[in-house]
Amino acid sequence: MTGFLQAESIKVGKVLHLPIELDSSKYTILPGFCDVHVHFREPGFSYKETILSGCQAAAHGGYTTVCTMPNLNPVPDTRAHLREQLSLIQQEATIQVFPYGAITIGEKGEELSAMEEMAAEVIAFSDDGRGVQSAEMMREAMQRAKSLGMIITAHCEDNSLLLGGYIHDGIYAKEHGHKGICSESEWGQIKRDLALAKETGCAYHVCHISTRESVELIRAAKKEGVDVTCETAPHYLLLNENDLQEDGCFKMNPPLRSREDQKALLEGIQDGTIDMIATDHAPHSAEEKAKGLKDSAFGIVGLETAFPLLYTYLVKENVISLEKLIDLMVMNPRKRFGIVDDDSYSVWDLNEEYVIDPKKFLSKGKATPFAGTKVSGRCFFTVCNGKIVYNRNE
Repeated sequence: MTGFLQAESIKVGKVLHLPIELDSSKYTILPGFCDVHVHFREPGFSYKETILSGCQAAAHGGYTTVCTMPNLNPVPDTRAHLREQLSLIQQEATIQVFPYGAITIGEKGEELSAMEEMAAEVIAFSDDGRGVQSAEMMREAMQRAKSLGMIITAHCEDNSLLLGGYIHDGIYAKEHGHKGICSESEWGQIKRDLALAKETGCAYHVCHISTRESVELIRAAKKEGVDVTCETAPHYLLLNENDLQEDGCFKMNPPLRSREDQKALLEGIQDGTIDMIATDHAPHSAEEKAKGLKDSAFGIVGLETAFPLLYTYLVKENVISLEKLIDLMVMNPRKRFGIVDDDSYSVWDLNEEYVIDPKKFLSKGKATPFAGTKVSGRCFFTVCNGKIVYNRNE
């Protein structure tokens, strides 16, 4: 296969020299998507997902680059532990996979990881799945990352405010007798970290924001010149607490928030406050997700549904343009994290309609709140670095 354009220069709908003949009036060529927040579960939890199954799911959804979070066993907090993950990636990955290094040893928040010895082989540093509880620990981490020219990517969650909650502390929780998670548990730590990022000059990225206050704080920080970017996920843009059901497929962290929070997030992607959309693809076993809202594991899958959902319910509904969606899913994450993805793209029939069926997912995880949702846009094949990594006909 020769004559492909670089991914950065591919324009929506531009006809390329493809490895097979396609009807250019039917298919749309898009740059390979980039997700800076996924969980591929290896090493340590391969019954949930593997590097290979995660890559297959990503390619099925048009993704050619992902960044994998460090809540693994062993946690990549030293070079030796990181090498276990890198070995699996080298053996099994079919797309670009960049690991995060942990901020703290074991993600316990007590001692900084071996950041210097991992810096050359990780995309950034994160304790995703846990918030760094100590402000002094986060300040030290930011100072260290700044000296290394690295990004701190933060899961913001104040444990002292959780109080056993597991869904949003809103109307649904009160009406159905569930324990709620308050919004301040997220935005309070974001507020703290933004002040630390301003103080240290560290490049700071906020994971999966879900609240109105988070959007407002980050918008204000950007105006002040703080080096901050952030992401949200498709489920926070398309669902809110009114969509909750007594089903583990609706349990994720942070939880689905209020309609007002959802509205603020949509405004955030429209005005550029929110820089990118990441899936927080978090597969679990069927057993772990079959215990209802209270007892199921936190997390849903998203790589195979993200683009069709966002195209159908944001682009086709004129909330944002297709070009804006490509910025959110491709250009902005690549730019922020310094990712080059040449000769990578996906081919879509944007008019094909179907109903989301988790049984057809290539991920080991099947839990999604969007099962049965009608969408437009089917991936025909995906090419990563000049090689076909997903072909619908195979």
